[in-house]
Amino acid sequence: MTPDVGTGRTVRSEADREGSMAAEASLSEATFDEVIAGSDVPVLVEFWAEWCPPCRALAPVLDSIVAENTNLVLYKVNSDEEPELAARFAVSSVPTMLVFNDGALAKRTVGARGKRHLLEELSVVLS
Repeated sequence: MTPDVGTGRTVRSEADREGSMAAEASLSEATFDEVIAGSDVPVLVEFWAEWCPPCRALAPVLDSIVAENTNLVLYKVNSDEEPELAARFAVSSVPTMLVFNDGALAKRTVGARGKRHLLEELSVVLS
């Protein structure tokens, strides 16, 4: 798990799945396509912002889901720092979660959810 400085969150990267510590698992416009296309497992991308209370509430839920599912990787995009990427995916509210499978968008969820609800929504790519 990798600390996300400033939010009190931790995120899991592909290197964490292999048991080693990794750098912060954030995405930018420059890295997004390569990371998504290069992943051998589904990728959960959370668009968030530091000022967003629901984003802070969702963080431990996502951490828990990713910790329990080695076949899912979490990356994050700070929508304030990456407005082009947020616009590209029509993210107008945070938190917004996009799930990519085999490089293609498979699921979109807007708003904080409980763990059970998110697991139900993610079952499409977790099975």
